[in-house]
Amino acid sequence: MGRPPLGRRLAAFGTTIFAEMSALAVRTGAINLGQGFPDTDGPEEVREAAVRALRDGRGNQYPPGPGVPELRTAVTEHQRRWYGLDVDPDTEVLITAGATEAIAASLLALVEPGDEVIALEPYYDSYAACVAMAGGVRVPVTLRPDGDIFRLDLDELRAAVTDRTRLILLNTPHNPTGTVLTHDELAAVAELAVERDLLVVTDEVYEHLVFGTAHTPLVSFPGMRERTVTISSAGKTFSFTGWKVGWVTAAPELVTAVRSAKQYLTYVSAGPFQYAVAEALRLPDAYFDGIREDLRAKRDLLADGLTDAGFQVFRPSGTYFITTDIRPLGETDGFAFCRSLPERCGVVAVPNAVFYDHQDQGSPFVRFAFCKRESVLTEAVGRLKGLAAG
Repeated sequence: MGRPPLGRRLAAFGTTIFAEMSALAVRTGAINLGQGFPDTDGPEEVREAAVRALRDGRGNQYPPGPGVPELRTAVTEHQRRWYGLDVDPDTEVLITAGATEAIAASLLALVEPGDEVIALEPYYDSYAACVAMAGGVRVPVTLRPDGDIFRLDLDELRAAVTDRTRLILLNTPHNPTGTVLTHDELAAVAELAVERDLLVVTDEVYEHLVFGTAHTPLVSFPGMRERTVTISSAGKTFSFTGWKVGWVTAAPELVTAVRSAKQYLTYVSAGPFQYAVAEALRLPDAYFDGIREDLRAKRDLLADGLTDAGFQVFRPSGTYFITTDIRPLGETDGFAFCRSLPERCGVVAVPNAVFYDHQDQGSPFVRFAFCKRESVLTEAVGRLKGLAAG
């Protein structure tokens, strides 16, 4: 063959770090705190709703392209219940194969080759691939440590906008840092988007996994209704990550644009699970309060253990990830540290540098997931104590 089979746009993207580190966990028998998936299923009533849909023949054939009406209605009820937002289920909601497809479809639909897309660095690794597939130019704006949290430099964000900027890809609550953008920060982003006539795609999949700092959708700010594509999903909130049910809410013309791309990706997906997620979104407040408190306790358990082991810990305000700095342990290379950690103490983590364009900025940072059973986290903390002892 005269040239490599993988096209130029994706040539830089090989096997993900998650696959590498998960394989390392299996090979060494280490506790996998690298990949962000729960090790228990979500609510039994939601799982039974999926079984009931299968048995009743709902969704076993192609569901409607925009998603089943029951779920689209449930999404609109969710937006009104939690944020006071009015969304039309018929023209302003699109169901997708998880948030990842929603992000891909949004960028494919809205970005022309050569358009600049600003993303907060570090970022979920699919962002870079999706921007590349759309032919866009990725422009990172780096979140930097400020005390015990990572912060967005609004001046740096403003300076990143040029005449070629088309879109800001915003993630809050933020993976991997656990930062939740404040009301004032979001207001400044909204003001910038209106001033420079930018679109914004917001990844809000961790919207219910916040600890003290409330999540506010960007679309709720003045001037953002007609320029914001809001994305969320069921996987993180309800602990059914394998179902891959996500959604887009936006003004009709934006939903139509995103659907134009989405229909040629999966067309439709997750038929029976859509009915189950519709029921999940209507669970009482006690469920949402319960998952937050459960994760808060797990966050504190792991954060305290990591601190005792010698890491500098950035205690997250949201998500189920903790970013740590390995320099107090005398280490500077997150890749080397994570590849040696399973042999050293039987725990797997992920180097944050994979989430950066400027990998030197992320080199000393390592991410751990705490969406695991308490007994697993306790065992991991016990193993990590060996680092401090060493």
